[in-house]
Amino acid sequence: MVHIDQLYWQAGWNEVPASEYARRLKAVVASERWIIEGVNVSTLGMRLQRADALFWLTHGRAACLRRVLWRIATTYGRVRPDMAPGCPERLDGEFLRFIWRFHAKYPALIEAVIAQYGFESRVRRLGSDRETQSLLDEIALHWSHDDLHDSPAGSP
Repeated sequence: MVHIDQLYWQAGWNEVPASEYARRLKAVVASERWIIEGVNVSTLGMRLQRADALFWLTHGRAACLRRVLWRIATTYGRVRPDMAPGCPERLDGEFLRFIWRFHAKYPALIEAVIAQYGFESRVRRLGSDRETQSLLDEIALHWSHDDLHDSPAGSP
C-alpha cells in the first residue's frame, strides 16, 4: 500500500515539486498491482484510469476531525509509518481547516471526476465503521495478507 502523503511530502513538511509528485504517482499506477490511500482530487483521474475500484470513506465531518485530533494526540512529534520521512505529526491549523471544509467542497469535485471517467459502477462508498469493517472482512476472505503486501521492488 502506498499513502499519497508519502508521495506528496518531503522532509520538513515541504511539498515535492509538482513534476516530481506526478512522476512518483505515475510510477505507482504503472505497476501491476497497487493500493493508494489518500485524497488528492487533482490526481484522481490519473489513478482512476488504471484502477479496478475506488473505496471512498464518506464518514462525517465530526468523525474525521475527532480521529485526526486523536491521531495528533497519540503520535505528536513522531513520524507515522504512513507519512513521508522527516514529517513528524504536528498540530496544523491549516490541515484542520481543510478537514472541516472538506465535506462542503470536495465530494462534488470527486463525484465529477468519477463521472468524467465513467467510474460510477466501481465506487464503493463506506459511510460507517461497520461498512468499512465489512469491506475489510470481505478482502480478508479473498486475498491473503501476503497478496496485499507482496509487490515488485519499489512499487506498492
